[in-house]
Amino acid sequence: MTDAAPGAGAGPDVPPAAEPGPSTDAVRRDPDASYARAAAAPRVDDAEVAVVSAQLGRPARGNPAVVHRCVFGLPTVVRVDPRLDDGTPFPTTFWLTCPAMRSQVGRLEADHAMVGLNQQLGTDEALARDYAGGHERYVAFRDELGAPLDGDPGAGGMPGHIKCLHVHAAHHLATGDNPIGAWTIGAATPLPCAGPCVDVPGAAPTEDDASS
Repeated sequence: MTDAAPGAGAGPDVPPAAEPGPSTDAVRRDPDASYARAAAAPRVDDAEVAVVSAQLGRPARGNPAVVHRCVFGLPTVVRVDPRLDDGTPFPTTFWLTCPAMRSQVGRLEADHAMVGLNQQLGTDEALARDYAGGHERYVAFRDELGAPLDGDPGAGGMPGHIKCLHVHAAHHLATGDNPIGAWTIGAATPLPCAGPCVDVPGAAPTEDDASS
């Protein structure tokens, strides 16, 4: 599988620049993405809970922590707890919050990209092995956040199937450890964006993007 979009990083600690404006490349992979960095990300404060909720169009759940940001400094991916406050299992650890990226990935799904990817998963032993390995590390990471979930459920169809490209894109942006996510990000980027999706004072593209 070809990983087609190597871009500059825009990790959770990258601050926004001074002036807002449109971006032709709003979501970039972070070369330093890892499970360790994703684990170290602090839970968001009330103000950023409101930002994530606005992006998702529903109240943010699972005590989110931002593990990847766009060039405007806004959340792109959040990490959540494996159980909700009432104990309900919440097996999907990484959530894609960026509305523009969610829309772009949705177009890939609507174009039946998963059909070809599942066929490739069934015939490409190296891809299947890498995908299964990513699943094992995903579950191990989730278990470190809380008690293991019954049945060790995967997410997005892992380890033997592909059901949701949004899940895999989020996993890869957060950790760099999902070959299906790598393909998805490559196919969905560069991502044009007119400006911050949520009105946050000071949100702006990074300097290298603003000058491009």
